[in-house]
Amino acid sequence: MRTPYPNYQSPCGWNALLPPAPVRSSLSSNTSCDLVVVGGGYTGLAAARRWHELEPTHKISIVEGSRIGEGNPGRNSGFLLEVSLANDANTAEIDRMQKCNALVSKTMSELCALVRRHKIDCNLQRSGTYRAAAGEAGLQAIRSYVVFLKAADLPYEILDQDALHSKIGTDFYREGLYSPDCYLVQPAAFIRGLANALPESISVYEETPALKVSRSGNAWLVTTPTGSVSAQSVIIANNAFAKSLSFGPSRVTAIYTYAGLTVPLPSDLLAHLGTEPSWGLLPTHRLGSTLRRTVDNRLLIRSCYDYEVETDNRAMAIVLKEALQRRFPFLKNTRLANVWSGATGLTFNGAPNWGEIENGLYISAGCNGGGVVKGTLFGAALVDLAHDRETADIENLFGTASWMPPDPIRKLGFKLISSMERRRGIAEI
Repeated sequence: MRTPYPNYQSPCGWNALLPPAPVRSSLSSNTSCDLVVVGGGYTGLAAARRWHELEPTHKISIVEGSRIGEGNPGRNSGFLLEVSLANDANTAEIDRMQKCNALVSKTMSELCALVRRHKIDCNLQRSGTYRAAAGEAGLQAIRSYVVFLKAADLPYEILDQDALHSKIGTDFYREGLYSPDCYLVQPAAFIRGLANALPESISVYEETPALKVSRSGNAWLVTTPTGSVSAQSVIIANNAFAKSLSFGPSRVTAIYTYAGLTVPLPSDLLAHLGTEPSWGLLPTHRLGSTLRRTVDNRLLIRSCYDYEVETDNRAMAIVLKEALQRRFPFLKNTRLANVWSGATGLTFNGAPNWGEIENGLYISAGCNGGGVVKGTLFGAALVDLAHDRETADIENLFGTASWMPPDPIRKLGFKLISSMERRRGIAEI
C-alpha cells in the first residue's frame, strides 16, 4: 500500500455504469465540529447517521479520500449477507453465531428500510447466493458449511452439477449450495444513495484524505492536504487505510482483489446462461472466484489477491477473462467492459479492530471482505459505545483483531499461506 488513501489505477466499473454524480466540495480551510468521521463507506455513514440520531444538534463532518461510489465501498461485488460468512461459520459456537446472525439480519432489515424510505435506486433484491465447488477442497467446504447450516437451523438447498447448469449456465462446478439469506445490490449506486440520504446537517468532503490524526489541546485534529478539522470526537472508519494513520498497523493489512464486468450479453448468449435472471455465486475456497449475473445481463467475475500493492490491471484483465472463460466457454469472444481493483482490510483471525482507542477516539477497521452489513452494524454500535449506551457486544460476539508480525515477516507469511492455499484450492480459481 503506497498511499494513505485509495489511488487506484482504474475507475470503478460499477460507478462507470451510473450517471455522473454531483461533485461534493473538498475541505479547503481549517474548521471545527463535534464529530469527524474518517471514511465515507458503509461504516462511516452508519456512524454519522447514528450520531445524528443521538445528537441532532451536533455538527458532523465526514472526510472521504475519494469520491463517494468511486472508493472501496463501491468496488465490492455487491453481496449483502444476512448471516455470517461461510469462513466464519463455527459449529462449536452455535449460540454465539446465532446471536451474530440476528444482529446482522436486523442490520440488513434497517438497510432495506433506508432504501425504501429514500427511494434509493440500487437494484437491491433478495436473490440469495450460490456456493459452488469444482474440486475436493471446495466440496469439503460445502459439507462443512452444511453441518453449520443444519445446526443453526438455516435454510439451504444442495444442487448437483446438472441443477447448477440449469440455473446459472455452467457445468464447471461439481456441486453447489443455495442459501436464500443474501441480498444483491449495485454497490456504487447503494453507497451513493446512502450518502445522499444523510441529513443535510452532516457535511461530506470528497477527495479529502486524512493524512494525520493528532491531539490538539482538548480536541482531536484531523489534517488533510488542504485543511483540517478539529473535533471532540473522531471515528476512524477507513478500513485498510487506517494503518496509514498509525491505527492498528499490527492488526490490519490491505489486500487487493480484482473484478471484471462484461458488456451486456446479447440474447443468443443469454440463452446459455440458465433460468435465473439475476444471481450471485461465492467461492467455497477463500482464493476462489466470485461470480454475478446482473439485472442488466452482464457477468461479473472477481478473483486474485495481492498484498498491499495493486497489480497492473491490464495483466489482471487477462487472468479474469481466462477464469470467466473456464466457467463459460461460450463467452470466448465476450469483452470485459471494465476491470478494476479494490482494497479490503484483512485481519489475521478475521475479527475487527473495533472500539475506543483513547478518550474521544474510536475505530472500526478490518472488514475481511464482509463490510457492507457488518460494517454498518459496527459503525452504529461504535457510536452507542461512545455515548455509554447499551449496545451489541461486538468484541465478545465477533472477536478482536489479533496481532500480526511486521513486514517483511508479514509479507512473507502472506505469500507462503497464499501459495499453500492456492495449491489446495486451485480448482476453484
